[in-house]
Amino acid sequence: MVKTRDIVVGGLLAAVAILIPLLFANTPLMVHIPPFSATIASHVPILLSITISPAVAVFTGVVSGLGFVLKTSPVIGARALMHAIFGGVGAYAYKRGMPFYMILLMTAPLHGLLEALVVLPFGFSLNQAFVAVGIGTVLHHLVDSAITLVVYNALTRLSLVKVSHHLR
Repeated sequence: MVKTRDIVVGGLLAAVAILIPLLFANTPLMVHIPPFSATIASHVPILLSITISPAVAVFTGVVSGLGFVLKTSPVIGARALMHAIFGGVGAYAYKRGMPFYMILLMTAPLHGLLEALVVLPFGFSLNQAFVAVGIGTVLHHLVDSAITLVVYNALTRLSLVKVSHHLR
């Protein structure tokens, strides 16, 4: 059963997920070297949504993807839609008790692989897909994971995010 609190927190994370591309895309806060792009903190909402539930993580990933489709391009939007997949996998692992920091590390290569694969139908080479997008995405994921851990620790102290029982 979905809790009202989870719906509210999920809605807030989804709102932030769509605001990031709407406000930061095509500004100095976004690096764009096609087919790679990185918008600062764009993964923070999806990474935090992992701690709520798989449904909230998937929803937040889809909303993030829609935001990037609206503000940037179909390629960047398709890449952002991959957040729904790695977010759902990460949330399932969190629900099963895996420590959050391990989930952040585990989902980085999955995230990079998914984003590399999704750009191939747009005509990019294997080199562009796997080197520029795949490796670039993993590095961007890790930077945003560091930001997420700071926010996560603050939210757990305020009891706004439930802590996986293996963390403390």
